[in-house]
Amino acid sequence: MKILLLDKNHPLISEQLLAKNFILEEDFTSSYDEVCNKIENYDGVIIRSRIPLDKNFLEKAKNLKFIARVGAGMENIDIPVAEKLGIKLINSPEGNRDSVAEHVVGMLLILMNRLFIASNEVKNGIWLREENRGDELLGKTVGLIGYGNMGKATAKRLSGFGCKVIFHDILPNLSDEFATQVSLQELKEKAEVLSLHIPLTDETHYLIDSEFISEMKNDFYFVNTARGKNVETKSLVEALKSGKVKGACLDVLEYEKSSFENLEMNNEDLKYLLDSEKVIVTPHIAGWTHQSKEKLAQVIVDKILFSFPE
Repeated sequence: MKILLLDKNHPLISEQLLAKNFILEEDFTSSYDEVCNKIENYDGVIIRSRIPLDKNFLEKAKNLKFIARVGAGMENIDIPVAEKLGIKLINSPEGNRDSVAEHVVGMLLILMNRLFIASNEVKNGIWLREENRGDELLGKTVGLIGYGNMGKATAKRLSGFGCKVIFHDILPNLSDEFATQVSLQELKEKAEVLSLHIPLTDETHYLIDSEFISEMKNDFYFVNTARGKNVETKSLVEALKSGKVKGACLDVLEYEKSSFENLEMNNEDLKYLLDSEKVIVTPHIAGWTHQSKEKLAQVIVDKILFSFPE
């Protein structure tokens, strides 16, 4: 089986697949058109985010048996077309769920206790205690939207901080020892912290908009480690200014380019987010630890070998 690797990943992918007699070709520089022109020569492709696998691409992949994405989200793949063509889709959310969960908790602790602000003040000779009084996670009701790998890992950690964790998911009967499943309406009535753990689909695009925010009973802290376009930024900024959203932890932004490596900087709402003391922004690194890099790769290898044994 011949596999094309389109992005750099942990070397264990190549090492373990070569040991199982797969034929591998690395191509980290060719353009979309160049890859399209040769994709019919491969049985499998391993990707991250560099090349979109759209309808045009997939229809040229005459012999493609699988697509493996090293990561959780698969919005850069035309999933309906791939499924229609009988191409198996593989991803690896198990590999970075722990790093995402830790990132959520870390951002909340930093935001709610003003840790960055207080640290920078002290480094600049400013010693303010009352102005930097924090807000405890203990006893907070945290509402998660989405209860897959990321949501479950986050609930496990938040429960250890004494939070009451509730969640909404489109699949039924997912309650466990760490969180209780509720309707979306009940989540809006009870949550004091809201955290997203959902893919980007037509249904979840701009899920968090002015209407959703207005339906939240409590003023709340907001966390997004999912996808930037799950949130209508303009509505979030308005809610931050009004105080309805007490603070936001954002690892993803609506304004990210498709590579996840650069930002469009000519937007007033984005400038507000970057300047506000009520907002923490990180560059899409919630799932990006030394450990997750290896775990993501191992999950991909294990799933490929399970689906295509010798």
